[in-house]
Amino acid sequence: MSFTLAQPVHSDLVVRKSRFIGCVQPVADRAAAQAVVAALRAAHPAAAHVCWALMAGGASAANDDGEPGGTAGRPMLEVLRHQQIEGALATVVRYFGGVKLGAGGLVRAYTDAVAQALLGAALVPLVRQRSLCCAVSYALEGLVRRELAAAGAVLEDVDHGDAVRFAFRLPAPEADAFIARLDDAAEGRVAWLPA
Repeated sequence: MSFTLAQPVHSDLVVRKSRFIGCVQPVADRAAAQAVVAALRAAHPAAAHVCWALMAGGASAANDDGEPGGTAGRPMLEVLRHQQIEGALATVVRYFGGVKLGAGGLVRAYTDAVAQALLGAALVPLVRQRSLCCAVSYALEGLVRRELAAAGAVLEDVDHGDAVRFAFRLPAPEADAFIARLDDAAEGRVAWLPA
């Protein structure tokens, strides 16, 4: 099972005079991650490196930001994979302390910065969502709204035309049972549309 984070978590390590400020936070996609990294660069202009790793939307990415290849971003990404974390960005801001750490030392420091942050993380199980769309008569709008609320569905759109069209999401494991329950409650008067 995959997890995401309830909120950002931080760490702060000093390794042989270099400071490593780690953060792991939930993000939706690569664009959001790049905005976070840009903000970190602006907030830490004196930092030697701002390295990051991303697991979001089924895609992954890593950036060493000038550290020797494979010593920062990739090890950080492996920590996220090992912990089965999805929809998250790991960042480490490094302030160089004047002592070279070598490839092994860098890998350990970046890995530890992310792992230390995750020690304090509240993990939330990720449940795959399913998008559904249905249309009903105006007389059934209240019934559908009550069923959606009871199921904890996320209502994305309601369109009032010839009929009332609902677009919503709910956990995939519960979708088939919800469809059957709504069909039964509406006595078969629900038109299911492509989502």
